[in-house]
Amino acid sequence: MTSAKQPMAHWVSAFIEAQAAELDAATNTQLAYARDLTDFADWLAPKSGHFITATQDEVEGYLVECEAQGLAKSTRARRLSAIKQLYRFAFEEGWRNDNPAIRIKGPGKSKALPKTLTVVEIEQLLAAAHSSKDGLRNGCLMELLYATGMRVTELVSLPVSAARGHPAMLLVQGKGGKERMVPLSRPARDAMAAWLKLRETAQEAALKTGAAPSKFLFPSRGKAGHLTRHRFFGLIKEFAVAGGVSPAKVTPHTIRHAFATHLLAGGADLRAIQTMLGHADVATTEIYTHVLDERLTVLVMDHHPLSHKSTGSTS
Repeated sequence: MTSAKQPMAHWVSAFIEAQAAELDAATNTQLAYARDLTDFADWLAPKSGHFITATQDEVEGYLVECEAQGLAKSTRARRLSAIKQLYRFAFEEGWRNDNPAIRIKGPGKSKALPKTLTVVEIEQLLAAAHSSKDGLRNGCLMELLYATGMRVTELVSLPVSAARGHPAMLLVQGKGGKERMVPLSRPARDAMAAWLKLRETAQEAALKTGAAPSKFLFPSRGKAGHLTRHRFFGLIKEFAVAGGVSPAKVTPHTIRHAFATHLLAGGADLRAIQTMLGHADVATTEIYTHVLDERLTVLVMDHHPLSHKSTGSTS
């Protein structure tokens, strides 16, 4: 039985675990997500339904029922948000190839913009990673994450074969076997080459003691065989503290968002960003245009010479 075909409770628990690991979701938030998704599962079950087969019409039908029950707009908006995030997670895991809730508008609640980081904050994080203990590995991790916008699971599970030959493009394989090519910046290529050299030396020494070779770029002695996303989450919090960036702002996802937002601000094509992020639908990528619009508005209001001029009489 594949993960996708397991009971809906398995989907919920796997999603909640990922939220805790990658987004630092608070316990109360996790409990709220679990309650909302369990309610949706209970609504689907009598109809012989399952998360894996639910359609947009069924998600909308569930929301109509929530409204008929007299649930507040905020509650219905939260439930839709939980459903959308569940299906985003399911897509990333390869359990579904679409998101049936992505085009459903919330009940009067504006879509929250993704949190991101400034270029200066990214530079501080990169500097902290390079100067940390295990700096060659940590610097490589952070340079690759910011240069490619990879999901954290894709990053930590990269095969070492992807790094050999000083490649200009990195082959990223997501869950479900979906592959995409992402160009590497010069700093990312250099950091990867430096880490690979140290890693190969360490592997040669380990082989002499009878240890088995690792197929991962970032090997670990743990069960997974590679650095876990839990450990990486802890590392970036350490880089934030060392680099003078608020740890509350820094997660693997905010760095992924920074990658997309900074590219868009630099003039990159939205479709190209969609491809590099591995989004199935450009509608998912379009949220970054709103982030940029908001930043440009703030820039104009703060710095345009006429934005602070009084509109009253000057006589």
